[in-house]
Amino acid sequence: MAEPAAAPIIEVQDLTRRFGDFVAVDAVSFRVERGEIFGYLGANGAGKSTTIRMLCGLLAPTSGSARVAGFELPDQAVRVKSSIGYMSQRFSLYTDLEVAENLSFFAGAYGLRGARRRQRIDYALEVAGLTDRRRALTRDLPGGIRQRLALASALLHEPTLIFLDEPTAGVDPASRRSFWRLIRQLVREGTTVFVTTHHLDEAEYCGRVGLMVDGHLTALDTPAALKRTHVPGTMLAIGGDLSVPALRSALAGQDGVLDIQPFGRALHVRVRGPLSDPDAMARALERAGITGADITPTEPTLEDVFLTLAAGSTRQNEL
Repeated sequence: MAEPAAAPIIEVQDLTRRFGDFVAVDAVSFRVERGEIFGYLGANGAGKSTTIRMLCGLLAPTSGSARVAGFELPDQAVRVKSSIGYMSQRFSLYTDLEVAENLSFFAGAYGLRGARRRQRIDYALEVAGLTDRRRALTRDLPGGIRQRLALASALLHEPTLIFLDEPTAGVDPASRRSFWRLIRQLVREGTTVFVTTHHLDEAEYCGRVGLMVDGHLTALDTPAALKRTHVPGTMLAIGGDLSVPALRSALAGQDGVLDIQPFGRALHVRVRGPLSDPDAMARALERAGITGADITPTEPTLEDVFLTLAAGSTRQNEL
């Protein structure tokens, strides 16, 4: 007889949070399976941090339900807090303590004592690559290494689920890649990771991704499926001294132009039909008086998905 499937580690139904008349999170529903990296993405003001604070038992929902690590929120918030790891987007360790002293302090806060405490501190130092820095002052650590220390402190009590709220904000690209290698290692060891980020390239590491826009969960799927669903057609990157209005004007009336968005120093133009061929696109631009454009086929990214879904978004500040 087959064993029953394990229950999701997070189950959310119509979760809502209001601040006065402002709806920060609006009837959000989703599940997170055990052992996955679940990405929760959106711009500042989308409702990401508000959601994660509710799921960690730090903020009571206005309505809706949530079950985290087998416990109901908000009634069992204390049990949830003791079962999860949480890394805030703001560095919250003591900068005047040594690395090992910080870990010792938080191990004590988690109730770890004696040999078990020493064992978990040694594990945290090893998994975060900080064994040779255990006596370094925390204030002297570079930003990327501080983030690894913050993650290490959240792992001391062996949580099966860890929440990472904007863990790589303000960290250089090399340190971000190193941090994500550490996250993937944790998942291989059985930890479930719920991560919020506005770095859309990082979402490619996630098994599934939820996209938040103005408090609404507008899409949820694997990165590949999100691209297929929300950015169909052929994507062309058009470089040169062009703007979105100029390109829209040049392509006005052309069949098959689905969308035009700025992307770095280029423009991403999503098309179907004859204009999918770069030479055909070049001829269409030349007829409109635009010459010398650099046109190359490219693969859509999650940033393209987000731009499509977030059109018209007006929020500015995250709650």
